[in-house]
Amino acid sequence: MRMNAPRSRPLRALALLLTLAGGPAAAETVRLATFNADLSRDGPGLLLRDILSGEDAQVGAAAEIIAHVDPDILLITKFDYDLDGVALDAFAGLLAARGAAYPHRFALRPNTGMPTGRDMIGDGRRGTADDKQGYGRFAGQAGMALLSRHPVADGVRDFSDFLWRDLPGALIPERDGVPFPSEEVFEIQRLSTTGHWDVPVALPDGRVLNLLAFYTSPPVFGGPEDRNLRRNHDEVRFWTLLLDGALPMPPPEPPFAVIGDSNLDPHDGDGLQAAMRDLLAHPALQDPAPESAGAVAAAGEAEAAQSGDPARDTTEWRMADGPGNLRVDYVLPSAELTLREAEVFWPHPDDPAHALLGEGDEAASRHRLVWVDIALER
Repeated sequence: MRMNAPRSRPLRALALLLTLAGGPAAAETVRLATFNADLSRDGPGLLLRDILSGEDAQVGAAAEIIAHVDPDILLITKFDYDLDGVALDAFAGLLAARGAAYPHRFALRPNTGMPTGRDMIGDGRRGTADDKQGYGRFAGQAGMALLSRHPVADGVRDFSDFLWRDLPGALIPERDGVPFPSEEVFEIQRLSTTGHWDVPVALPDGRVLNLLAFYTSPPVFGGPEDRNLRRNHDEVRFWTLLLDGALPMPPPEPPFAVIGDSNLDPHDGDGLQAAMRDLLAHPALQDPAPESAGAVAAAGEAEAAQSGDPARDTTEWRMADGPGNLRVDYVLPSAELTLREAEVFWPHPDDPAHALLGEGDEAASRHRLVWVDIALER
C-alpha cells in the first residue's frame, strides 16, 4: 500500500475541528510511524547542542522528513536520552516550528551506557562501552523517544530490566559449553540492548493503543561467540513469546502494535532471520508490508542477489562490504485493527520529496521513516 504525499494539514485540522465540535466523526485515521533518525552523538549534551544551534544539517533533515510525513504518533530510535528530556523537548520545538506539533513526549532511561561494574564481554577490561548493559559511550546514548499528538495513558510497562537468561530458550553465548564470559555476567545481563516498552496511548476514538516499542543490538560485532547475533535474535523473539503468553508478564490487551528497529531483515543480511519471520507471521499481528519507489530505484547488485523484496527495504546500507539494503524498521499493528495505507518514506529520485533525504553529511539517516495509517472507530 502506498501514498504519494503526506496528508494535508488543512484537512486534518478540519477533521479535528469537527471532532471538537461534535461533528460527524473524528479524524479518520491515526498515522503511526517509526524512524531511526540517527539523532545520537559521541558525548552527553552534544545532541542538544546540535539541535539548539540551528545549523546542524543532519538534525534539520530529520526534522524536515518528520514534518513532511506528519505522523500522529512517532517512535524515534537512536535518540540520545537525558534525564529531564531537554533534548527531546528541543527537537519537538524544531518540529513545531515546521508545523508538526507534538504536545505529548515520552522516554525512559535506556540500557545503553548503563554501567555494570563487570567485564561483560570477557576482554579483561571493565568500564568500556561494551561493559554496559547495552553498548554505549555514555548513559542514555542512542535511546528511544516517543512523540505523540495523543496522550500517554496510565499503565506503562518497561520490560528493559528483564534478564537475558530468563527468556525461555535463550541463546546465551557459550565457550566450551559454559556461558561466556561467566555465569556472574548473566546474573545481571539484561536482554534489551536499548529497551522493550509497552506504552499505552489514548486514541481519539476512546481506545487505548499499546505500543510495543524496541530497538535492538545489531547482529554483528559480537566476537567468536556471536554474542550480538544471539542477543538480537532473542530481543526480537521476546515479542513473540510475550504475545504467546510464554513470559512471566501478561500479553498486552489489544489493540497494540509492535514498533521500532529490529536490526533484522526477515530474509537477507546478517542475523538469525527466522526470529523476524516468526514475529511477522504471528497470528496476533498483521504486516502491512509497506513499500517505496525509492527503495526499488536504489536497488543494485547486492539487492539483486537477495531473496527479499527490495521495495520493502527501510535502510540504505551500500557499503562495499556491507549487506546491501535491508528491511529492519517495522510497524506491525495487531490483527483486529483496520489499516488504510502504509509506506516507507523513500521517494523516487524523480520525486521532489527525494531531496528531503539529503546526501552525504547532510543526509538525515541511513534509515527511512516507516508509517501506517490505522482507521479510527466511529
